[in-house]
Amino acid sequence: MSNEGLAFIVFSVGMLLLMGIGMNMGLALVLTGAGMAWVLGFWDTQLLAQNLVAGVDSFPLLAVPFFILAGELMNSGGISSRIITMAQAWVGHIRGGLGYVAIGAAVLMASMSGSALADTAALATILLPMMRQQGYPMHTSAGLIASGGIIAPIIPPSMPFVIYGVTTNTSISSLFISGIVPGLIMGAGLIVAWKWVLRDMKLPQGQPLPLKERLRATLKAFWAMLMPVIIIGGMKSGVFTPTEAAVVAAFYALVVALFVHREMKFVQVYGVLVRAAKTTSIVMFLCAGAQVASYMITLADLPSVLTAWLGPLVESPKLLMFVMMVVLVIIGTALDLTPTILIFAPVMLPIAVKAGIDPVYFGLMFVLNGAIGLITPPVGTVLNVVAGVGRISMHQVIKGVNPFLLTYVVILFFFVLFPQIVTAPVAWMR
Repeated sequence: MSNEGLAFIVFSVGMLLLMGIGMNMGLALVLTGAGMAWVLGFWDTQLLAQNLVAGVDSFPLLAVPFFILAGELMNSGGISSRIITMAQAWVGHIRGGLGYVAIGAAVLMASMSGSALADTAALATILLPMMRQQGYPMHTSAGLIASGGIIAPIIPPSMPFVIYGVTTNTSISSLFISGIVPGLIMGAGLIVAWKWVLRDMKLPQGQPLPLKERLRATLKAFWAMLMPVIIIGGMKSGVFTPTEAAVVAAFYALVVALFVHREMKFVQVYGVLVRAAKTTSIVMFLCAGAQVASYMITLADLPSVLTAWLGPLVESPKLLMFVMMVVLVIIGTALDLTPTILIFAPVMLPIAVKAGIDPVYFGLMFVLNGAIGLITPPVGTVLNVVAGVGRISMHQVIKGVNPFLLTYVVILFFFVLFPQIVTAPVAWMR
């Protein structure tokens, strides 16, 4: 067997074994990359160290820690809770209203943080106890909140889009724009799915709040809703780049939390910074480890193997996209979103471009597929967050997420059939 074949076996089998024993994903990527280097005859500790540094030595990647910090400040400073309160004031009284509140709040919060885990944790912490108290089935409620949380990687600002753009050299601003319409469609799809799930439920129906109360709740959420306007408007007008937008978002959230809402004290800022730093370290170590593995994958010429497999489909772009989406759905059941982007996006994108597929459209589809993987068992990172926050079993969350997961898969392949839904708004915004 050739060295390239051995390298492929080391990578695939090594990743499966290390993931199976529960090893940290970043460390698993470093070890498999080192194993491939040994097999290929490129073993050099200096080379490994250089790739580790290169994986995080990127100006656009600075957006990641600042968006993470912005999300932490939103949750600690009362911004997230005001969004949920506003949504509840408008639709909380209707039958199954807390479900619609979860969907509306998920879409609004997605336009501020870009983190599925942060949004899901905030939604679950506030809404699951309320749903339990009003007699909502916990498995369905948890499944809905988990599904709403993964809108965050799609609607700008999105950390996965930043990572994808850096990894594949794709315009991050264009990726941000491409996520607006699909993100709204995901929210609309959840509304339809929730309405269908509600048909057999006996849930309470309250009295609508007076208009004065609704307007008061909306006014309290004004500073929260201004945040995405500043971020997206600033990038669209060219005032700042996506990386600078992340800094603006974090600074804005800090000012609102400390001086406008006054729900956070200066002494609490340290704890927020520590939590953001811990999350950032996890993401950045993934980026560093993936660079080692990606470099060895390139040396082993594994992309050409995948190209040979998918080459016959290049003449049929839609069929190629369909096959790629199926492959990524399978990958998403075992791999988290960030490592999926770091490992497979640089390999798959050249094939898609060769078939004439728009790189921004492919990026949106890639990230959307990976986001769906966040609620796909057995890994399902977002499912674990909901189960932990709601103190319910993973089995219940998986059972409850199924109708919403199916809805997302239908939307995904609808975009495969009609790519203009993604490409047309991007072209118009440009």
